[in-house]
Amino acid sequence: MRVVVLGAGVIGVNTAWQLLQRGHEVTLVDRQDEAAQETSFGNAAQISVSYCEPWANREAPLKALKWLFNPEGPLKFRPQLDPEQWRWGLQFLGQCNDAAFERNVAQLVALGSYSHAALKEIVAETGMTFNRLTRGIAHYYTDARAFDEAGTAAELMRRHGVNRRVVDRDELLRIEPALRAFGERIVGGTYTDSDESGDCRVFTQQLAALCEARGMRALMGHDIERLYTEGGELSGVRVRSRHTGQAEELKADAYVVACGSYTTALLRQVGVRVPIYPGKGYSATLRLLRPEAAPVVSLLDDGLKVAISRLGEHLRIAGTIELGGFDLSLDTPLARARARMLTRRIEQVFPGVADTRTPEEGGDPQFWCGLRPATPTNIPLIGRTRVRRLWINAGHGTLGWTHSAGSGKAMAELISGQTPAMPFRFCGFDVARAATGARLPGLSPVTRA
Repeated sequence: MRVVVLGAGVIGVNTAWQLLQRGHEVTLVDRQDEAAQETSFGNAAQISVSYCEPWANREAPLKALKWLFNPEGPLKFRPQLDPEQWRWGLQFLGQCNDAAFERNVAQLVALGSYSHAALKEIVAETGMTFNRLTRGIAHYYTDARAFDEAGTAAELMRRHGVNRRVVDRDELLRIEPALRAFGERIVGGTYTDSDESGDCRVFTQQLAALCEARGMRALMGHDIERLYTEGGELSGVRVRSRHTGQAEELKADAYVVACGSYTTALLRQVGVRVPIYPGKGYSATLRLLRPEAAPVVSLLDDGLKVAISRLGEHLRIAGTIELGGFDLSLDTPLARARARMLTRRIEQVFPGVADTRTPEEGGDPQFWCGLRPATPTNIPLIGRTRVRRLWINAGHGTLGWTHSAGSGKAMAELISGQTPAMPFRFCGFDVARAATGARLPGLSPVTRA
C-alpha cells in the first residue's frame, strides 16, 4: 500500500518505520526541516511504563483550583475564550473519579508495556544510541502524607504487571547516591527497575534517517494545507513547500494524521472531531559541571511533579502542564517563572552539579516548551476514523515518548489488517473481532461533526 504519514514527531516517525517494515510505500510530511522539532524535541526523556497514570483523578479538580493563581503550580488552567478548551475541561472533569481512573490506567499500562517491547525490538535491530540509560525510574517524596499514599499507586501498577515497589529513604539513596545531598528532605520513594530514559529527539531523527535509507519519501519543510474528501473517503492531501512555494497533491491508499495538538484543526476540515487539547510543558537542559555527582537513574520529583533525566553530559528537568491554548512563548512573566522553577529545583536537589546560572549570570540554560496533545482520559487515539482511508495516531499527552514505538507498531498492524497483541480500545475497532472487521457500537471516540 501507499501510505502518507502527516507529522514527523516521535509518533509519526515510528509509524513510518513500522509501515516500511511491513513492505508499504511511505511518504512522511512535516512543516519543520527536520524530524522531532516540536513536541518531541525537549521532553522529559523518560520511558515510564510504571507511571502511565492519567492526569484525571478524584483529587485533580481541587488541586487545579489550588494551583490556579500559583505561577509555579504543576497543573495550571488558563481560561480562554475558546469553546474547545471548555468542552475538553468538562470531559476531563467527567474522568475525575476512581472508576474512570482505574479503567484509564489499564489502557495506558497495556499500551506502555507493548510499546516498551516494541522500542527494544527497534534498538536491537538498528543498534541506535540516544543517551539511553536502562537504570530504571525512582520517584522521591518530601511529604510524608504523599509518601503514605505511594503504596496505593504502587499496588495499582503491580496489579497491571508492573513491578513498582515502595522503598525507604536509605534504599532510595543506595539506588541513586546522587540524591544524598538532598537526602534529609526525602521521606521515601518508589522504584521501577524496568523503566528507562533516553533522548527522544535523537532517537526520532536517527529513525527518520533509517526510514529514508529504506526508501521513504520525506517531504520536510512542507505545510499541510488541505485534506480532500470524495464519496465519504479521503481522496488526497495538498502540501506546499515552505522553501519554494510549490504545492503538491499527495494520493495514497491510506493517510495517517500524527500531528499532535494540531491534529484537531486538521481533522476538522473533513468533519472529524477529536477531543485533543494542548497542554504546554517546559524543560531545561543544563550542562553538567560535576558529571561524577550527577544521577544516572531517571527521577520523578513528587513535590514539583517534574522529571529529571541524565542525557550524557547534560541534565534535563521537565514538567508542569499549562492548559492555555497554543501559546509557545518563553518570554512572558508566567513562562519565565516556570522556567526558573526548574533550574532552582536542580540546584536544591543537586547543588553545584549542573550549570543553573541564567544567561545574565554567564550561564546557558536551554529552556524549551512544547504542546502535549492530551485527551481528557490521556488515552491516545489510535485507529481509523469514519472517513475511509483516514487514520489517526495522536493524543498521547505526556506519554508520547513512552507510547511511541507501540503506537507506531499498532497503527501499522491495523493498516495491514493485523490485530495488535494487546487489550486496547483502538478507534473504530473491536480488537476481539478486528480480523473480521466487525466493531462494537460506540467504541470509537472519533466522530463526524
